[in-house]
Amino acid sequence: MITPRTVKQAAVLVVAAVLMSGCSSEDPAQAEEWRRDYCTKLGSWQDVAHAATSGAADAGDGQDVESPDADDAASTGRAVVDAAKRLDRAGLEQGGTYILDDTDDAVGGDTGAESRAVSYCDHSGFETLVRSAG
Repeated sequence: MITPRTVKQAAVLVVAAVLMSGCSSEDPAQAEEWRRDYCTKLGSWQDVAHAATSGAADAGDGQDVESPDADDAASTGRAVVDAAKRLDRAGLEQGGTYILDDTDDAVGGDTGAESRAVSYCDHSGFETLVRSAG
């Protein structure tokens, strides 16, 4: 005989199973692809952002006009943050890192956060896709 208590226990187990299934990637190949995508986008953002920064410093003309490099940096910044969101949703952070927060802060100019994001790629085996922060 099925009792209300049995139904409640079964419902709790189903909810727990659904929540746990969304916590991490079950497919190692997919996880590796998401990490590679993230590190590729992080490296692209670094290239554009650092080029825009050095270009602005070299210009020295005093004008506050955003260059195409600044637009590219914003676009690549959004792309790397989106990739970090995917890692975060899949539970693919490592060693107590907060990849989404670090990526968002790095895109905002925090060099310490950029170093932590680069370190994530180093530990994931994709160190050649990024450059050291700083």
